[in-house]
Amino acid sequence: MSVQRSTLLVLLIVALLAPGASVSLARPAAVEPGAATAAVAAVADSTDYSPPNWAGVPSVPPVLAAQVAAGDDHTCAVTEDGGVKCWGWNWGGQLGDGTQYNDRTTPVDVVGLSSGVQSVTASWGHTCAVTEDGGVKCWGSGYGVTPVDVVGLGSGVQAIAAGGVIVHVRLWAHTCALTEGDGVKCWGSNELGQLGDGTTSDRAAPVDVIGLTGGVRAIAAGGTHTCALTESGGVKCWGYNGNGQLGDGTWTQRTAPVDVWGLTSGMRAIYAGIDHTCALTEGGVAKCWGSNRHGQLGDGGMGSARNTPVDVVGLGSGVRAVGAGGGHTCALTEGGGAKCWGWNNYGQLGDATTTDRTAPVDVFALRSGMRAIAAGGSHTCGLTEGGGVKCWGQNESGQLGDGTRTNRTTPVDVLGFWSGPYRYLPLIMRG
Repeated sequence: MSVQRSTLLVLLIVALLAPGASVSLARPAAVEPGAATAAVAAVADSTDYSPPNWAGVPSVPPVLAAQVAAGDDHTCAVTEDGGVKCWGWNWGGQLGDGTQYNDRTTPVDVVGLSSGVQSVTASWGHTCAVTEDGGVKCWGSGYGVTPVDVVGLGSGVQAIAAGGVIVHVRLWAHTCALTEGDGVKCWGSNELGQLGDGTTSDRAAPVDVIGLTGGVRAIAAGGTHTCALTESGGVKCWGYNGNGQLGDGTWTQRTAPVDVWGLTSGMRAIYAGIDHTCALTEGGVAKCWGSNRHGQLGDGGMGSARNTPVDVVGLGSGVRAVGAGGGHTCALTEGGGAKCWGWNNYGQLGDATTTDRTAPVDVFALRSGMRAIAAGGSHTCGLTEGGGVKCWGQNESGQLGDGTRTNRTTPVDVLGFWSGPYRYLPLIMRG
């Protein structure tokens, strides 16, 4: 490395670590070695800052996460290099590391997916990914212990959603894809109409959802139901409706999409939990419907299911995203903070208690600095602005990724991902 480049990197690292400093990422002008040395000396002389303890900086460049997905008892993340790592429960091979029944308490690489992945989705027993060329690969129960191509979806897919639940020791799992033509295709279990093709027949290959061969912006898959956001901002759902999770004002199972009551326009995002559903308005207001056994709808009540949407109290219009889980829900605020409500038996709300909440509470120490959130069966994970991953809640299968099986009522760092405050230091370390 040249003297000029070395001194420039020293200057940038000092600036990054200096309290209150700001750094321009524009290409710098040439710096003479003597001037660079003088500049470093000037910084040292003008501050009380002590050099960092470099013993605490990893010798191997840390991994930066770009997306995180939480299944029932496992978690996966897409790295900024386009690779996929998973951890937690592995009874069906859903971690994709070529093994089965071997739970992992720290992230492992998914075989064959070290690069080229756009996004990942996780559910009960299986995981799927969309590649950069629009292909779909899945692994776990029904697929095997390493990724395989989904028939007919080798290209042309822009998003994917996996759903499922275990009922009476039987796994019901389904998956849906949003095509580049803005249509929806689904496959898997269909006893409750969750594939939306007008039947209750299971499908081993993707089939079109009735009435949704175009005009769809987003999809979400729950335990035994599925929902879609249309280009006009409306929400449609189909499948099981015993808890009102379809939001159409009834408790009737549907094998084809129906409109969610009052949400025919003005919505910008949709999320599905095991048996409840949430949506965001264009203005950032969160609305939820379905099961409310643990207060997961966030309307201040508990117990009575809702078959039409209700507003989540205390969030106003400052919500960027929502994560819907097994019996809890979380939100990412405009300020980068995390709030959760609902079931909290394992600490999945992250408020340092195990008390259920009927309205949002702050996740401990996460009032800012977050850019994504994902809710699993009974755990929650978030993606930090710096590319790190933090998780909390149930950890019996290692789904928190901190190297233990200890439940956590407050967030812990997932091992192997960058956990420092600065986003660009890992990039400098990569050279």
